[in-house]
Amino acid sequence: MESCMLHLPRLYAIIDPACFPKGEDLFSASGELAEEGITLLQYRNKSGNAHQMLEQARELRRRLGSSVKLIMNDRADLALAAGFDGVHVGQDDLSPEGARMVIGKDLRLGVSTHNPEQVSEADQTSADYIAVGPVFATVSKAKPDPVIGLEGVRRARELTRKPLVAIGGITRENCRLVIEAGADSVAVISDLVQQPRKSAEEFLRILR
Repeated sequence: MESCMLHLPRLYAIIDPACFPKGEDLFSASGELAEEGITLLQYRNKSGNAHQMLEQARELRRRLGSSVKLIMNDRADLALAAGFDGVHVGQDDLSPEGARMVIGKDLRLGVSTHNPEQVSEADQTSADYIAVGPVFATVSKAKPDPVIGLEGVRRARELTRKPLVAIGGITRENCRLVIEAGADSVAVISDLVQQPRKSAEEFLRILR
């Protein structure tokens, strides 16, 4: 898929089992997000084993059906096995081209970047979209990269024509500023955990 064909929704939800002590809560939250109009959801599991991840991913696919595009964090092999729509890789994961070889040309590929050099490098790959951050301080990563601020988003926008996803500490209070700085979409984890349906509704209203 060529990046110019990829349309990103304004809100890119990320769901992490670490935020939901009860396994069922992961699925109910995902269902609420989908019912509220979320169309792109990333499954991000940094602590589970492959068997658990595949099990949860397949259950997400089963419950959400085709109305939500599902992206697997890190694991291109599990994205294929779970019937997901794409994979998202970080700087320490499989390279974008390595991931592309696994998933083929039809699935979506995203890549995380944290500075202008990485954005420029990602722009030369077959990635369908580029994520940049953390824009603000975040609690979702144990060892986050340095905060880039809104200026970092503006700089990234200058360096690529690929769809740009901003991530890191994005809330209902600051998401509009991030879009105005040049991001096509905002990726959100923490601010969707409590009351997923209400949070998603407010995000979508603000980002309209």
